[in-house]
Amino acid sequence: MATKTSQKIMELSMYIDGEWRKGSENQKREIINPANGEVIAEAAEGTVSDTRVAIQAARKAFDQGNWPSLSAEERAGYLLRVADKIDERHDELTALETMDNGKPLREAGYDVSDAAACFRYYAGLILAPHGETYNVPDNMQAMVIREPIGVCGLIVPWNYPLLMSVWKIAPALAAGNTIVYKPSELTPVTPTKLFEIFEEIGLPRGVANMVMGAGETVGNEIAVSDDVDMISFTGGTDTGRHIMKAASGNMKKISLELGGKSPNIIFADTDLENAVDFALFGIYAGAGQICSAGSRILVEKSIKDAFIARFVERANKIKVGPGDDPQTEMGPLVSQEQLDKVLRYIEIGKAEGAEIACGGYRLTDRDYGKGFFVAPTAFIQTKPDMRIVQEEIFGPVAVFQTFKDEAEAVKLANDTKYGLAGGVFTRDAAKAMRVIKKVRAGITWVNTYHGTYNEAPWHGYKQSGIGSSLGTYGLDEFLETKQINFNLNVEPIGWFSD
Repeated sequence: MATKTSQKIMELSMYIDGEWRKGSENQKREIINPANGEVIAEAAEGTVSDTRVAIQAARKAFDQGNWPSLSAEERAGYLLRVADKIDERHDELTALETMDNGKPLREAGYDVSDAAACFRYYAGLILAPHGETYNVPDNMQAMVIREPIGVCGLIVPWNYPLLMSVWKIAPALAAGNTIVYKPSELTPVTPTKLFEIFEEIGLPRGVANMVMGAGETVGNEIAVSDDVDMISFTGGTDTGRHIMKAASGNMKKISLELGGKSPNIIFADTDLENAVDFALFGIYAGAGQICSAGSRILVEKSIKDAFIARFVERANKIKVGPGDDPQTEMGPLVSQEQLDKVLRYIEIGKAEGAEIACGGYRLTDRDYGKGFFVAPTAFIQTKPDMRIVQEEIFGPVAVFQTFKDEAEAVKLANDTKYGLAGGVFTRDAAKAMRVIKKVRAGITWVNTYHGTYNEAPWHGYKQSGIGSSLGTYGLDEFLETKQINFNLNVEPIGWFSD
């Protein structure tokens, strides 16, 4: 049960049509610090009615406002001012992100800096030349221009409350769209601060709207509305399927970044210490609550024992604790629900016959019992058809598999419905390229893991999603492509007799 904090509880309102508003039914949702179970905020709970008001505000701002017709330089100016304000409030946003999500300060600080960099990247990108012209038959000039889609519904998860929001908001606004944005109902604190920045820099009324609340209420209304032209969603694959169906009413464009069960392939010729280091980072960063987490660690049989022994030795030394402790290396899970889910999967793994090599339990000593902490966990003696091998756990739980050669490594790597990410560790560059090209995943690494850059696309294969975030691809998601054919010889075509 959540307890009231000794600190002042924040009151979070929605931002609709340039105004801060409470929910139309005046309902509130308690926001919990996952490190200690204390209430840190009360957030307005949006309704279908609130969502419709926000959609209409965005619709009016797009159809009747000047945001879509502003020059790229003018829109870039807004984005650059947002980036500057994020930098000015870096320490505040970092502390709030840690309090809201639970991640360690060093992770939260990186996310805040990257959020500012993302706004700057898209501010610069829209100033770059774009569009094409074509030499075509006849006395014609053909060209392609790109235009904003319209009203974009943006729905984000709780594992990167600020950064994942910016991955969507920055390119959507840069392209000239207006937005209706829904943060996770678990982590709305830093998103609210971002909208405070929008107000502070004078973003035109109705361009950016935020509705807080449950996915089945607010998110569903955004997905089904005929006045929303696009949906960009990051979250679970099952929810993604629902959004696809809901968005089909007016054939919205959709962009979905969904789940993963990503392989991290370790060959015997690798630098063992480097591979262990990145394997730990791949699964235990963010307490494993990262869609691209390297949750399936595939190790060549000849080094299996040495690799697992070193991995377990280091996993047992990871400093787990509250994110605001500078010594913490891994924080709590985000909520009681997520804690219960992860513990349930650990029990499933044991029941399936897998063996726990480390962890496998909730941390309850000292003050851990007030929060949602799970020890870094790894399973050995697994089989490919086990649920812990096939299903996304979204927690600090690794499963080890072994292989005898490249062919088996690739087969195991691709033995999943997902295709988000994957890594290969080897000193053999040719082998690395052969294998990584056969791994059916959109984001891959060689001798490293988890590096993400605003300049490069984030994209999944199979049931890990549709469309891309980041890079030029991320901007294209929020643009329509229009062909224009210009007649240079204006005279009758004479197709029909006179």
